[in-house]
Amino acid sequence: MFRCSASCCEDSQATMQQVHQCIERCHAPLAQAQALVTNELEKFQDRLARCTMHCNDKAKDSMDAGKKELQVRQQLDSCVAKCVDDHMNLIPTMTKRMKASLSSIGK
Repeated sequence: MFRCSASCCEDSQATMQQVHQCIERCHAPLAQAQALVTNELEKFQDRLARCTMHCNDKAKDSMDAGKKELQVRQQLDSCVAKCVDDHMNLIPTMTKRMKASLSSIGK
């Protein structure tokens, strides 16, 4: 991207607008890549947050049902740990998907 942008500036015949457009074309693949990675990570975080929210809801329901705090805390810890484990297992697939998408950018 930086080499591409530098070469845009080397064209002495180009107008400022042409140089600016050239630089924007150079930056486009990086912007696409950043958006793709950001989107994937946001989806991952959202899924993890929904899972932990479900755990919180179950814990609140257990407290409302009269279970003891220690028992509810253990239930919550176990549930959240399962969320984390389940989502850790999703990382390799997410990584493959991102690599595949990233490799198609700029082609």
